[in-house]
Amino acid sequence: MTDQQDPAPPEGFRLMTGRGPFSTRNGPFYVRRLEGGVAQAFFAGPDQCNGRGRVHGGMFAAFLDGLLAHAAHDGSSDPMVTVQMSINYLAGARQGVWVVGEAVLTRRTRDLAFVEAVLRADGRDLVRASGVFKGVGPEPADPI
Repeated sequence: MTDQQDPAPPEGFRLMTGRGPFSTRNGPFYVRRLEGGVAQAFFAGPDQCNGRGRVHGGMFAAFLDGLLAHAAHDGSSDPMVTVQMSINYLAGARQGVWVVGEAVLTRRTRDLAFVEAVLRADGRDLVRASGVFKGVGPEPADPI
């Protein structure tokens, strides 16, 4: 991770905290509540891009997994794990832009949450995704 200084996040976004080491290394990520969903954003710096200065497809996928899970978890007390995620790459993004994702919970059953998301930069749709998440309940205690 480089010591880049990102510009200020888009209006209404605040720094996300409490994420695991993987997400922390890929970020920083910013968040804001939406009516009926959640938005997250990241600045596409060199750490999020490939050698050609474009946001890496794997970065989009990892970011979407967290964004979709955040929306799936909304209103649930159980941790959620990814069961299935579908991604449609529509366009690329160059280094130096803010990528903003919006996700909404579309349906919930007793065990599953269904979520949809879109990522945008500079007013363009970049990626659309959907996912299914399962509540897993509290972590079991470690055996002695």
